[in-house]
Amino acid sequence: MRKLYPYLLLIPTFVIIIMFIYYPAGSALKLSLYKTSPFGNRTIYVGLRNFRQLFEDPEYLYAVRFTLIYVSVSVAITIFMSFIIAYMLTRGVPGTRIYRTFLFAPYAVSPAIAGTLWTFLLNPVVGHVNYFFAKLFGIQVAWLTSKPYAFYALIFATVWKMLPFDMIFYIASIQDVSLDIIEASTLDGANTMTRVWRIIFPLVSPITFYLVIMNIVTTMFSSFAIVDVMTSGGPGGYTTNMIYKLYLDAFTFQKRGPAAAESMIMFAIMLVVTIIYFSFAERKVHYQ
Repeated sequence: MRKLYPYLLLIPTFVIIIMFIYYPAGSALKLSLYKTSPFGNRTIYVGLRNFRQLFEDPEYLYAVRFTLIYVSVSVAITIFMSFIIAYMLTRGVPGTRIYRTFLFAPYAVSPAIAGTLWTFLLNPVVGHVNYFFAKLFGIQVAWLTSKPYAFYALIFATVWKMLPFDMIFYIASIQDVSLDIIEASTLDGANTMTRVWRIIFPLVSPITFYLVIMNIVTTMFSSFAIVDVMTSGGPGGYTTNMIYKLYLDAFTFQKRGPAAAESMIMFAIMLVVTIIYFSFAERKVHYQ
């Protein structure tokens, strides 16, 4: 009985995982092989036709390209800025605790609230950003309704939302770097830039490795609310990424089969990215 007791305690966890993860995933895989009527009262097996039609659809191919660019830019900027800010916050600046509190605040709000806040800030008439642009440069930018500024607006909101999460991890990892190493490099004549990028950054590479994966997942799957609130995929589909295209096909156009196929493609992309990253990037991770 003692050997079975731990497994009995895990039964509720297994039930939840099966009900809310494996069963929906299996249902989506099955649905991707069928064509379903808008009311869901009739299904026709079509095999891989849904996948083939997606790869022949220029709108979907554009959404894939936009997603890759959007994810790459957002993750790169977030990793760079969070490391720099975290390093500065570990230098013993007066009021560091207050700065940390304020900088962590964006992580506490939902993506929908983050999108709403940036919608107000970037409003072409009453937004604070355009107010300063008008005062400094005498211009007003239609951030949410023109190209390429709508893309920039999404990057601002996404980086602002993800930055605190990365920053907290970097603060903890930088504080864990041995002071002996820093002092030895200082005695050897290393300047600040050398210490930061040649010593500290490689030593916190396990955290960078983890954050890159988490940021990719977050940007791929949790960006729906930001896109929906700020641009609704516009102007003219310019900011429609894969998760928002999936939403449009599933709930606006009632294309349940193609939408399920899109979810499978997103899963496959994340699987491939994770395997490649673990296969190649982990070799350059320095574990202490």
